[in-house]
Amino acid sequence: MTATSAGRLFAVDWGDKRVGLAISDELGMLASPVGIITRRAGKRPPIAELMRQAEELGAKGYIFGLPLDPGGDETDRTREVREVAARLASRQPLPVRLVDERFTTSAALRSIREQGGSTRGRKGDVDAMAACVLLESVLRAASQGVELGEPVVAAGSSPQA
Repeated sequence: MTATSAGRLFAVDWGDKRVGLAISDELGMLASPVGIITRRAGKRPPIAELMRQAEELGAKGYIFGLPLDPGGDETDRTREVREVAARLASRQPLPVRLVDERFTTSAALRSIREQGGSTRGRKGDVDAMAACVLLESVLRAASQGVELGEPVVAAGSSPQA
């Protein structure tokens, strides 16, 4: 899956309380935040809601932010995101990729402040903007012929191209 050949890509910034979402345009040039999904403690991951929103927006692939620590090592959150992405991949046919999301939240905060906005009380906006920052990095790399991240393989299948 490349950003330019896949059509619209749906980016997911996975968090404990909120899941930030963004979508690309059909040409793979622009990314826009599209909101959040609120998570509830002790409840199953909102995979069906992700699928519903991706379908509604006409997505042709998913980009999941992979939360590595500052040194690039995996954490408990990294393992959770890998598991959720694999479950999503096994429930639907669209390609799913994991892309390093380090510093996307700080870039989102900076972007909101640079636009003259306050981040106070806008955690959902920040999460959606973080998904947008992630997606922008994927689109920028694709425009230079580079595919970021790694494909997610659903249980019992071969890697997605």
